[in-house]
Amino acid sequence: MKTVSLLLGSLLLLTTVACQSTNLRFPSAPIGPNEKSLGPTEATSTGIMLFGFIPINQNTRFENAMREAAKKAGGTRLTDVTISEQWFWAFVLDGFIFKVQGTAVGDK
Repeated sequence: MKTVSLLLGSLLLLTTVACQSTNLRFPSAPIGPNEKSLGPTEATSTGIMLFGFIPINQNTRFENAMREAAKKAGGTRLTDVTISEQWFWAFVLDGFIFKVQGTAVGDK
């Protein structure tokens, strides 16, 4: 039983690997006279490449995370945007987790 557990644990380690990027800050337009700051917010969105060539939520994960972060705080856009991404690999798929952080801005 111990040998089977060790073998399965080794197989899991060999088939699942992950990485993370450094944070990247984007310049953005300052808060306008008809806008107000709503505070910090963040969101994530995941995309997957199944079998290395079937994209699932790959092309829209950036937009989805930005929209969700602004929506969470009741805003219309983000300022002081910082992004990062994590990657993971498994036997049949590659995953990409996009994370966005920023200050939500809304109309006065």
